[in-house]
Amino acid sequence: MPSHLLPDLSGTVTCVTGASGTIGRGIALRFAEAGSAVAVHHRRPGAGDDVVAAIEAAGGRARAFAAELTDEDACHALLAAAADWGGRLDALVNNAGVQPVEPLAELTARHWQAMLDATLTSAFSCTQAASRLLGDGGSVTHIASIEARQPAPGHVHYSAAKAALVMHARGAALEYGPRGIRVNTVSPGLVSRPGLDRDWPDGVERWQRAAPLGRLGTPADIGNACVFLASPLASWITGHDLVVDGGVTARPTW
Repeated sequence: MPSHLLPDLSGTVTCVTGASGTIGRGIALRFAEAGSAVAVHHRRPGAGDDVVAAIEAAGGRARAFAAELTDEDACHALLAAAADWGGRLDALVNNAGVQPVEPLAELTARHWQAMLDATLTSAFSCTQAASRLLGDGGSVTHIASIEARQPAPGHVHYSAAKAALVMHARGAALEYGPRGIRVNTVSPGLVSRPGLDRDWPDGVERWQRAAPLGRLGTPADIGNACVFLASPLASWITGHDLVVDGGVTARPTW
C-alpha cells in the first residue's frame, strides 16, 4: 500500500539506475512506498537483490536488472526489459554515476572520459531509450549535484558532468515536452551514508555548521524529491533543477 505521506503512484512502473547504491536505494524504496513497481538497476551481479527483497518485504513489487550503462545497447536493453516486465514505463530516474576524487593536475583524458561515460552518456542513452517507451505524462529525472554550480577540489570532472546533466535535462524537456514527457534534475547536497562521520568527520562537521537546517541529507530526502517530480503534482514542471541541500547553497560565499 502506498504511504499516505507520498503522492500515490499505484499502477505505475519506475526504473531507477544505480539503485544498489546509497542514494539509488533510497530513491527505489520511496517509489515503492508511493505504490510504483520498481525496476532496480545494478551493475554488479546480485547487487540489487537486497533492494528488491526490502521492497517485496514491505508489500511492493520490484525486480533487479543488471546492465553496464556505459554500453549504449545495454541501456536500451535495460529500459526495454523494465517496460516488458512492468507492462509499461512511467518514470526513469538516472541516478547511476561515479564520484572519484582526482586532482585536475593529475587527471588523465581516460579518467575524464570514464566520468562522462558513467555519469552523463549513460543518462543520455537511458533517456533516449525511455523516451520511446514512456506514455503521455512520462517523467525522467537526472540526479545531478549542487557541485554542478559549486565545484569542489578534486571534482572538476564530476562537477562538469553534473552541470552537463542539468543542461541535458533542460534540452530534453524542450524536445520531449510536446509528447508530454517531463525531464528534470534533482541536485542533492551532502547525503549521509554509513561510516561517513568516521571517514570524513571534518567535512560532516563543516556541512552541519553551514547548512541552515543543520543536518546532512538522507537518501529518503532525495527519493521524496524524485517521487514528487514523477507524480501528477509536478505535471507542469519540466526543465527544472530541484536543489535538495538543506539550504546550504543559500549561504553567502563572501
